[in-house]
Amino acid sequence: MTATANAQRFREFKMPDVGEGLTEAEILKWYVQPGDTVTDGQVVCEVETAKAAVELPIPYDGVVHELNFGEGITVDVGTVIISVDTDPGAGPAAAPAAQQAPQEAAASGEEEAEPQGRQAVLVGYGAAPSSTKRRARKPQAAVPAQPEPASAALQAELNGRAAPAPAAAPVITPAASVTAVANGTGGHAGRPLAKPPVRKLAKDLGIDLAAIAPTGPDGIITREDVHAAAAPAAAPSPAAPTEAAAPVSAAAAAPAEPGLADAAAREHRVPVKGVRKATAQAMVASAFTAPHVTEFITVDVTRTMKLVQELKQDPDMAGLRVNPLLLVAKAFLVAIKRHPEVNASWDEARQEIVYKDYVNLGIAAATPRGLIVPNIKDAGVKTLPRLASELGDLVATAREGKTSPAAMTGGTVTITNVGVFGVDTGTPILNPGESAILAFGAVKLQPWVHKGKVKARQVTTLALSFDHRLIDGELGSKLLADVAAVLERPKRLITWG
Repeated sequence: MTATANAQRFREFKMPDVGEGLTEAEILKWYVQPGDTVTDGQVVCEVETAKAAVELPIPYDGVVHELNFGEGITVDVGTVIISVDTDPGAGPAAAPAAQQAPQEAAASGEEEAEPQGRQAVLVGYGAAPSSTKRRARKPQAAVPAQPEPASAALQAELNGRAAPAPAAAPVITPAASVTAVANGTGGHAGRPLAKPPVRKLAKDLGIDLAAIAPTGPDGIITREDVHAAAAPAAAPSPAAPTEAAAPVSAAAAAPAEPGLADAAAREHRVPVKGVRKATAQAMVASAFTAPHVTEFITVDVTRTMKLVQELKQDPDMAGLRVNPLLLVAKAFLVAIKRHPEVNASWDEARQEIVYKDYVNLGIAAATPRGLIVPNIKDAGVKTLPRLASELGDLVATAREGKTSPAAMTGGTVTITNVGVFGVDTGTPILNPGESAILAFGAVKLQPWVHKGKVKARQVTTLALSFDHRLIDGELGSKLLADVAAVLERPKRLITWG
């Protein structure tokens, strides 16, 4: 089979940009394995980007030939992650060019210095360098990568024993050197194979990666490997019998404070990546870019709570999720319609304010992967049943971790429902690029002056944060007051809507 025919038979699927300008994604789970039959449109894996978890369909029919990366590996956009044999009935395929080279070399009396097979590639480190074919020669002594002397001494001290004497350098053949790389004892520029967060963990714990036996796929050192190596180091070792007893002070002789010696063993770290990393970066950028102003108002929502119960019995709302958040969202949209100039964004590059004739209403949702803010497109023109339907779908999709990146872009304002946690209110941070965010607090029975008498009424507190470059104090106050007015007397949904 010619190289062209071979390439047409084995189709390669690259990591796509599933968002807007995303550069990488982590492979969370493979749904297929080599040898499995796949069809065009079948989901083969789930990946996590900086915005959401996304399932990727394969665009080919055939049999899975190879998975290029394992689960938990972060892959750059445009990198081949899976190949499919689109004509499995055609018999054995011709070996790829990289595999043909050793055969040609053997036939001509030459040998390959290093295997050309695929090696584990870590983002930011690249593949281990490989050489081209060369004349056969006798194995030469090579000095393997050794820990720095200071690191070896430190490791020995942590383990409670004297530093070992330098051992004679073993003789390593070129093939053995490649095996060391594959097992994680070597690596690019002589470094063991490990992801950047694992390297940082080892550095924080004072562990030398070169002294760790890797257990991960393709010889990659995992977090568990580092913790396992750190456990013996954290435990105190008894002094050797030959050591001379040295005088110690009373303070040194006192027992250590409980918990300090094994603090590292009782901690665990989680890499900041994906949605959580993007959220953290966005919140920091928002807090230090947009000048925030937050205002509060406490309102009697007894009538709104009664309306919620009535709507639950309404045939037009049958099968829909009706709750106080739905009416808060509608009240917010009505107030924005009365003050459309709040629905804007700041264009720093052009030094312009962009006023928008549409409202994409974001709903902050807590998920296992972190806080996300999907939004309902053109929410301002939707009927109450339609708004209820899309709000229910939005929340359900977010909880399943299936929110698409497109659903989290283009938002103009946001609501965060902190009341579901029993919290009265807060000072929410703006979603980047948006002008305002409304926090809806818990609804509680409180003593309230109603028609001249103190009565138990259902009361909540609203907090509105807004970008002071776009919304001044007067405009922000009017917006918040109108939201409260609608919730106090929900018939304004009709008269103002």
